[in-house]
Amino acid sequence: RVPPGAGSAAEARNVCRLLSRRAHGFYARDAGVAHRASMGLLRRIMCQESTKFENVWTTHSASPIAYERGRIYFDNYQCCISSIAQEPRILYQKPKSPKSEKIEDALLLECPLGETLPSLSDYKSSLVVLTAQNWLLRLSADSGEILEKVYLAGSCCKFRYLSWDTPQEVMIIKSAQNKLPAAARQAGIQQSVLFYLAVFQVLPLSFVGMLEINKKIFGNSVTDVAVSNGVLIVMYSMGLVRLYNFQAISEKFMEEPFDLGYEFNWNGQVGIVGKYPFGLPCNIKITDTPPLLFEVSSLENAFQIGGYPWHYIITPNKKKHKGVFHICSLKDKALAKNGIQDMKCCSLEPDWIYFHPDMSGRIIHVGPNLIKVLKIKEDENNITQMEIAEDFMIVANRENSVDSSVTVTASGRVVKKRFNLLDDDPEQETFKIVDYEDELDLLSIVAVTQIGADGRAHLDFHCNERGILLKSIPLLESWDVTYSHEVYFDRDIVLHIEQKPNRRFSCYVYQMVCNTAKEEECSSHEKTERVSCKKGGKFFEYY
Repeated sequence: RVPPGAGSAAEARNVCRLLSRRAHGFYARDAGVAHRASMGLLRRIMCQESTKFENVWTTHSASPIAYERGRIYFDNYQCCISSIAQEPRILYQKPKSPKSEKIEDALLLECPLGETLPSLSDYKSSLVVLTAQNWLLRLSADSGEILEKVYLAGSCCKFRYLSWDTPQEVMIIKSAQNKLPAAARQAGIQQSVLFYLAVFQVLPLSFVGMLEINKKIFGNSVTDVAVSNGVLIVMYSMGLVRLYNFQAISEKFMEEPFDLGYEFNWNGQVGIVGKYPFGLPCNIKITDTPPLLFEVSSLENAFQIGGYPWHYIITPNKKKHKGVFHICSLKDKALAKNGIQDMKCCSLEPDWIYFHPDMSGRIIHVGPNLIKVLKIKEDENNITQMEIAEDFMIVANRENSVDSSVTVTASGRVVKKRFNLLDDDPEQETFKIVDYEDELDLLSIVAVTQIGADGRAHLDFHCNERGILLKSIPLLESWDVTYSHEVYFDRDIVLHIEQKPNRRFSCYVYQMVCNTAKEEECSSHEKTERVSCKKGGKFFEYY
């Protein structure tokens, strides 16, 4: 508490006052001040009426397309194109690699602020990729050059998945589930190891340990595992989810620590850690069941933790409850007041719910025509109970839709419909994608309406604090609701990736353009001419 009349020294010790002064830019040497000011200015420019988003180029590919921070990857990450340039600019193009070197998964690494790193290359963005032959490679994000390579394991397991335990700090590499061939099972051979997990710290890349998920320890019905925020999550076929302290497991069952590049003697074999053919030792051996932190049952193992104080979201483990979400306290499993969220949707695609990624502790619940942003707060009548309250709602524009079960013809005949329209009927505006742009603090929402044979989509930007619509951008390409779609909004770029049947992929790039009144008047008299070209085996169209 600051005493009355206290000077700036006392003010600096008050956390609330310190945060308030920092938000207003009092500390000019703070590295985040200039960035926050720039992002605030960009947001204001982007939301101006004169600011447009134009489709500057389009590309098509026969292989999946991925996007990471201004870079578009083709041909299984062998080709990288900058999305920032007004024309497609190839950052690097590698020779076509054999199927044995196929990349299974990838993560983008970005330099942590305020830390001294051992190599100059560590200060630039890099891409960590996992190959089909169990190689972990760190590539330069701008040139594709191999900066580091680690061999994980031999044929005993196949690593397939990369994920973050702690974003940009601790990485988890998970194997595919071990399954014996049918002939081996018929011969009575038992397979006790279900998954392998390898743990790395990043920048600099260092090996923490590798462990087995064994059904002798965790049970026969394990279907999947994950590690997130220091918690080992084990999922079971009957919908059960169990949580364990992963750090405690690592410390208790670690047999011996190993560093990459060092010679080791393991089970009678001599090799170098992370080098072919030995790979990594399985140095975390779980010999008995670790202490259970938490256990809950949920339909399809759907389970999320978030909010403040900590809460979790599940669906009761019965099929009839699909689409019903329970929000409960993690402390005592007590259901929050108004904690049952059910939109009662009649739609082909279910509604979905998740904790808001802005770390505000709020919850986003998305239905076909309604988005609810919910908050967790104390119950006014009972401070020991938490209540789920509505922060704001976003409703689809369906003013012109008529959904009456009874209509009257011109002759006066009453006609009754035998069926009702679905909530996600293609002819009505329907929400398809909801995302959050953290740097601009905006919610981006894709809404789609079927007009004749074509579907038309628009991307709306809403204020993250109040839900007010700030800007709407029409997407010019047709939107087929039966295809798979991804839309990325990254500062001044909108990118739409579409997967069509027979593994045909398209990518549409929109960029922010600020037009003055004169420029708009001139551009209305100019004809736009489409130019097509072919680069590196891929076709591009730009304007």
